[in-house]
Amino acid sequence: MKPLEDYLVVDFSQFLSGPSASLRLADFGARVIKIERPETGDICRHLYTSNVIMNGESSVFHAINRNKESFAADLKNPQDREYITELVRQADVVMHNYRPGVMERLGFDYASVKQLNPGVVYGEISGYGTEGPWRDKPGQDLLLQSVSGLTWLSGNASHGPVPMGLSIVDMLAGAHLAQGLLACLVRRSVRGEGGLVQVSMLESAFDFQFETITTFYNDGSVLPVRTEHNNAHAYLGAPYGIYQTSNGYLALAMGSIPVLGKLLSCNPLLAYTEVSEAFSKRDEIKVTLADHLRTGTTEQWLTILEPADIWCADVLTWDRLMQHDGFKALDMLQGVTMTDGYQYQTTRCPVRIDGELLTSPKGSPKLGQDNEALLQEIANLKAARHDA
Repeated sequence: MKPLEDYLVVDFSQFLSGPSASLRLADFGARVIKIERPETGDICRHLYTSNVIMNGESSVFHAINRNKESFAADLKNPQDREYITELVRQADVVMHNYRPGVMERLGFDYASVKQLNPGVVYGEISGYGTEGPWRDKPGQDLLLQSVSGLTWLSGNASHGPVPMGLSIVDMLAGAHLAQGLLACLVRRSVRGEGGLVQVSMLESAFDFQFETITTFYNDGSVLPVRTEHNNAHAYLGAPYGIYQTSNGYLALAMGSIPVLGKLLSCNPLLAYTEVSEAFSKRDEIKVTLADHLRTGTTEQWLTILEPADIWCADVLTWDRLMQHDGFKALDMLQGVTMTDGYQYQTTRCPVRIDGELLTSPKGSPKLGQDNEALLQEIANLKAARHDA
């Protein structure tokens, strides 16, 4: 039995951040009902990150909304609002990622929902928080990466600000919301109290940088300086970075420069005997190392470095990764099926509980596919309450 079986989540969220949180709750066994707009549904259904269309909709939607139900309802329609109200009465968790003030206007904010369901755990994600001059700005990932300082940590010094190639702030905010909701569910099981969990994408982006921001505040407010060559971390010295070889790339983490010089037969590196030089002279060290590593293959260098316990790795592309036994051993992919029979491969939950993988064969929902069943369920709930 999964730990959240018999828990009901009513999820008003769309795009990536909120749905990534409800995905994790679904992985843990919760029943997740997506509340979607009629006709258009979650905008993420048509948010294409490539030209891949899966069963008429975006691959992003299918990846992040598997194992959920869909209820299409117009939140401004009195009859639909009545249906939603009944679901909210029964929910263990209600969540959304609308901008501040939207749920208040719709009448499904925390205060309103708590009146219907005093023990509810209510979660919300905003872009910039509920206060301050940015509160009404759109919570879009690239914009959050940009205003949070995150883009000054990747890329080489001459490249300007470089964003990460993932919607990382969306995913972090979703993870933080899931953590907060789980914490409140634990508290509710102990004390019988519900609660309000609030996460902003901006705060999640700040938390993601806890290491570098702490360094900034305790280092005289000196801005991070990326290396001109092979940068991988603005606050770490050589050899930290990714280097081109004669047939690919090699990642090198922390390590003694003279030791590397000896192992790689790169004599110029033997001159850097002071530990501090790994940072103070990191650009010149990296240039020397980069030139030398291009003279051999990735496999050649790994054969030398790995037995010496040097932290290094091949830099794999997805096609090579997924053929590797190290990837296959984790059994990270699962096949899921939609109600119309469409099947697709996607990732599974990365968490194991009691040694078991948390998988589900249930694919993403068609828009409104569960309306009929849920309307019957709602009618039964209302009848039972009336009889009581």
